[in-house]
Amino acid sequence: MAEKQYFVTQEGYDALEKELEYLKTVRRKEVAEKIKVALSFGDLSENSEYDEAKNDQAIVEARIADLEVMVKNAVVIDESVLSKETVHIGSTVEVDITMANGTQSQREFKIVGSNEADPRGGKISDESAVGKALLDAKVGQVIEVETPAGISVYKVLAIQ
Repeated sequence: MAEKQYFVTQEGYDALEKELEYLKTVRRKEVAEKIKVALSFGDLSENSEYDEAKNDQAIVEARIADLEVMVKNAVVIDESVLSKETVHIGSTVEVDITMANGTQSQREFKIVGSNEADPRGGKISDESAVGKALLDAKVGQVIEVETPAGISVYKVLAIQ
């Protein structure tokens, strides 16, 4: 079975590599030191520091494994060659939104891969309801999106 591809911008790819390097070089050493100190306390059967350090180690190793898979299967989107005619991963989209309750607003979103998503930072996943709906949209196109609050209407104003 083919592994999942992770679509990322160059910025997102660099962030993945940076986090992976940090976890491998710095965080692993910190956790190993915590384990060493906890072992010096003696009896492991009632050593909560040791249990906590081993748990930290498991979390760090799991994240390293996840990041290694993401980096290996990353597809870096070259934003310089993206068409400004339709919305793609890597596109920045300006939209006019009419919410289900009738309120209107204008927002700007960057469509990114799921591991780069940061809705508060204006980066939405291509796998989210809004992200999926906006993919392949053109300027002037109106899209209805089912949200927990009801159907919201998005009008694409600009694609960058």
